[in-house]
Amino acid sequence: MNKIDAGMLYNNYNVDKVLKNQDLKGDDKVLKEQTDAFESLVLKFLLDTSLKLDDPLYPKQAGGEIYQSMYKESLSKQLSGSFGYSELLFNFLKEQQLGKR
Repeated sequence: MNKIDAGMLYNNYNVDKVLKNQDLKGDDKVLKEQTDAFESLVLKFLLDTSLKLDDPLYPKQAGGEIYQSMYKESLSKQLSGSFGYSELLFNFLKEQQLGKR
């Protein structure tokens, strides 16, 4: 029985993500980067709302909010491009661009 390693799956996902973006050229590549950045922003708002890490049992530590914010930001950047918002927005904008020509 094969044991599935989470690290291996994550690396395969990143390779697929990079290969998918390599096919894009010029304006499409820039547009994809911007739609991924927008998706990252949406995910950060989602994570900020869902991961309220306030625990009344433990006192707040100095700088704790900064570390939590940095964690959520890096998590949102890693997850961007995989939720589908970026792809939907990219396809919509490409259709709008092609419709104008």
